[in-house]
Amino acid sequence: MGLLIIGVLLWIVVHLMPAIAPSLKESLVGGMGAKPYRGVFALLIFSSLALIVFGWRSTPEEILYVLPAGTKTVAFLLICISFIVIGSAHHPSRIKRIFRHPMLTGVFIWAVAHLLVNGTTRALVLFGGLGIWALLEIVLINKRDGAYTKPDSPGFSEELKGTFISAGVLLFILFLHPYFAGVTPFPR
Repeated sequence: MGLLIIGVLLWIVVHLMPAIAPSLKESLVGGMGAKPYRGVFALLIFSSLALIVFGWRSTPEEILYVLPAGTKTVAFLLICISFIVIGSAHHPSRIKRIFRHPMLTGVFIWAVAHLLVNGTTRALVLFGGLGIWALLEIVLINKRDGAYTKPDSPGFSEELKGTFISAGVLLFILFLHPYFAGVTPFPR
């Protein structure tokens, strides 16, 4: 469990730093340059992911709760929604008129969905930790950046193209899920 906790904490701290301490980020970028800063940032994020993967695999499952079987269907629908919302961060979308931070909002929805079907201690650390991070990041960025100006609505074809790409990524992840997570994401 220790590796998992360290991995989740490293992910959170590295991602929160620009929102909590923008002057520290600017100082680091000024001292080492933008490219080396991005390289160190990426190295720390990949390290956190490695710690999360090894921590998850080495932590035995300790069940905290079991929700009714119907929650698997709700979780599956939330996962589908989360991928559409996350995908909207990468293309022009009306979703950005609803959610200022679609990537973080999608991660929060994804985390909640996983907590509906994974009632173990390691799931609480991973998905609970990432869900809390996403909410904290939204609040801190909103505080740092001030008022939000909603973007213009894109054309229907742009919206549809982005949604299809997001759906394709979702299908790819759903197909691979049993291989990297060991369980099927489809409700039975």
